[in-house]
Amino acid sequence: MQQNSDRDAVRSVTVLELQAQCLELVSEVVENGSEVVITEGGLPVSRLVPFRKKPEAPFGRDRDIIQIHADIIEPIDIEWEADSNPDRVLNP
Repeated sequence: MQQNSDRDAVRSVTVLELQAQCLELVSEVVENGSEVVITEGGLPVSRLVPFRKKPEAPFGRDRDIIQIHADIIEPIDIEWEADSNPDRVLNP
């Protein structure tokens, strides 16, 4: 097994080491949240990573929180300042 000295280094094991220590490696990945690269013939062939749920889609996640109390499509009965004075410049 190889372990680099860098803090962010990824541990790598050969396929034979994976076969011999599979349960230990899975436990380590679960506990530490680390990643293990599996190599064969010195080349990376796979990764053992902790399972993470996909984030919830943003569309519809607040549907139980947001309430619409009026029609949001129809115009309101208030005159916009831009309509009443189109020559006015904001923050010149």
